[in-house]
Amino acid sequence: MDNNCLFCKIIKGDIPSDKIYEDDDVFAFWDIAPQAPKHFLVIPKKHISGPAAMTAEDEQLIGKVIRVGAELARRNDIGDNFRVVFNNGEGAGQTVFHIHMHILGGRNMGWPPG
Repeated sequence: MDNNCLFCKIIKGDIPSDKIYEDDDVFAFWDIAPQAPKHFLVIPKKHISGPAAMTAEDEQLIGKVIRVGAELARRNDIGDNFRVVFNNGEGAGQTVFHIHMHILGGRNMGWPPG
């Protein structure tokens, strides 16, 4: 955990969130500024600053993040039509430097996304 990280503070309960899932490795909560009718984040409890900071030992954990996200999409009436987004770096729109996956659904998604 990084004591200065917003998401680490959410995981510890220091900052409130609308939590939808938690286990020993993963935490998920509804986005406070949703970009779709259904928008939540799935994050590992391990602090990793972003996708480019991952190591080989993180592969199984991030695989679990993806699997949990898909399961939560089904449980929260999003179904199988959703967008998965990982941003890496400020220029790509990353504002919290703790790797996180956005799940967006509840409407048709256009392309290109950005």
